Amino acid sequence: MISNYHESKEMLTVEKLIPYDNKLAPFFIRDRLYKLIPEGTEHIYIVGIGSNKINGDSLGPFVGTLLEGLYANHVTVSGTLRYPLDAETLESELKQISFPDNSFVIAIDSVLGTERFVNSIMIRNGAMQPGEGVGNCLLPKVGDCCVMGVVLHNVPEETCSLFLTDLHLIYSMAMTIAKGISLTVRQYFQYPSHQPLLGLG
Repeated sequence: MISNYHESKEMLTVEKLIPYDNKLAPFFIRDRLYKLIPEGTEHIYIVGIGSNKINGDSLGPFVGTLLEGLYANHVTVSGTLRYPLDAETLESELKQISFPDNSFVIAIDSVLGTERFVNSIMIRNGAMQPGEGVGNCLLPKVGDCCVMGVVLHNVPEETCSLFLTDLHLIYSMAMTIAKGISLTVRQYFQYPSHQPLLGLG
């Protein structure tokens, strides 16, 4: 559910960008997410936001599908390619989820950003506002932190290109994010190193 990534002196520095195709990107994601998880967290919720009908908006559901079924004792996934959390379902589905006090919610979504950030992954502490990038700000904010994949330049003439966004880019970015989250969970809850990084969906 495409959002905007707003520039600010606090949040947007080139050093915080993670190129999606960097071989070490999953480890960079792990390192940043691990620092955000509060001590005492007992369960992590993954909320993959987006549509399975629009290439550029399918990042969240892709990540959810890749992580579905892993770490069942410590992770719950909502939003997959089979059951996406899109503009029509997000609000009603979130109302059915009760996030305990000792849980941590990671929201994943595609975002629009400035040209130098396209094809990068960014992590931000705090909730995400889904749909902002396409003028829909009525949806509820989601997450204790958010992982964002910048898929397009934030200019009106490119927004319509979401349907034609390179699906290989989205899939590759989703793989990187999913591996990073999986490494985070594996380290935080002390799973053995031979635990699979991704699920079969």
